[in-house]
Amino acid sequence: MSMKQTLSKSLLSLAVAGLLFTGASSLVAATAVAQEEQKASERPTRRTPALRSKVYEQLARAQEQADAGNIAEAVDILDVVQDKASSMNSYELAMMYNFYGFIYYNDEQYDKALENFAKVVAQQPIPESFEMSTLFSLAQLHLMQGNYSQSIEYLERWEALNTGKIPPKNLVIKAQAYYQNKQYAEASEFINQAIKGHEDEGMIPDEGWLILQRAIYYELKQPEKVKDVLVKMVKLFNEPKYWIQLAGMYGELGEEKTQLAIMEAAYQQGYVTNGGDIFNLAQLYYYHKAPYKGARLMEQALNDGVLEKNLRNLKFLGQSWTLAKEQEKAVPVMAQAADLSDDGELDAQLAQIYLNMESWDNAIEAADNALNKGELRNPGIPYLIKGMALYNKKQYAAALDTLAEAEKFSSSKGMAQQWSKFVESEKSSSEQIQAELGS
Repeated sequence: MSMKQTLSKSLLSLAVAGLLFTGASSLVAATAVAQEEQKASERPTRRTPALRSKVYEQLARAQEQADAGNIAEAVDILDVVQDKASSMNSYELAMMYNFYGFIYYNDEQYDKALENFAKVVAQQPIPESFEMSTLFSLAQLHLMQGNYSQSIEYLERWEALNTGKIPPKNLVIKAQAYYQNKQYAEASEFINQAIKGHEDEGMIPDEGWLILQRAIYYELKQPEKVKDVLVKMVKLFNEPKYWIQLAGMYGELGEEKTQLAIMEAAYQQGYVTNGGDIFNLAQLYYYHKAPYKGARLMEQALNDGVLEKNLRNLKFLGQSWTLAKEQEKAVPVMAQAADLSDDGELDAQLAQIYLNMESWDNAIEAADNALNKGELRNPGIPYLIKGMALYNKKQYAAALDTLAEAEKFSSSKGMAQQWSKFVESEKSSSEQIQAELGS
């Protein structure tokens, strides 16, 4: 039930309910019974005047017009009643203002509704149950309108009249008002009372209450408590979003293994369905040394169209296959990613993969692509890879020229010098062999 539906129901207080009877005599009798019930429970007994039949008849006419959707006509009838306010008692005035408020509320004229409901509780004496129900409605309506301090004020006025235990719904509204007013410690106190009271009676707290409690703990920067609430929500409601949020909280707490376990459990139940969650699970597999599982997950999502075949996703899939030592699968994916990239980083990575696969021509081509695109973190590496590939093709002179370029960069200088010496030696040996064969 929405806040507006709940409020509409509460606005039909004991006093309003009396007006729904078909005759004035029934109304007077109902009011008398209500007042007798109050005498047995109120402290001290509050004596209130009766609602006269002639006033009731006018209010009932206004109710009929309002029910028919004739708001202007209903207000006109109430205006006629108000012209005789000097001859009306406190209960009759309160009832009149209550009808104004209810009509304006249903017409979504909330400021006027608030103004008139406030006038209801300003009339004294009126039945205490009527006053309390109106105070509660005022608290709800002020909360809806963003008047959080006023909402709290009316709740406290309600509490001052209350003789028994404060119902959980009052505590929750108070918690909502404090939360919206950024008074998180106070909000925590009241939502905790509401939930504990409910649970102590063996009842399951409302889902919305737990959502509010979780939000309050988050604002209070208490991630352990946020996690505990989410554990409860997973157990009680088993909603996919709560599984995902719980996994995220374990990650925030640095408990990555538990985070992965929760995400895997969610995936097995069919709860990991959108692209963002699938990508996050694949990342967890990658960082927990299970790249093959992550790559399979990413590949399926890309094939199904759940994930877009963009640079980020193809790059990560290629890296996952590479870490899983599935070079044959990594190469075409990395090549697609490299084609989408404006810099040469992925081409350099692809060149390394080709070198490891002893695919010398492809390694040279990828290294050239990396150098042509530029914007490399370690620009000497493609030169080094290309030089090694040229050596393996026995193109010693070209290899030495390329390795000389690699020596110009600190990141590759040492390795390039070692390879240059090795290639120089191989070049000399080859030339000597060729000379001997020639002679």
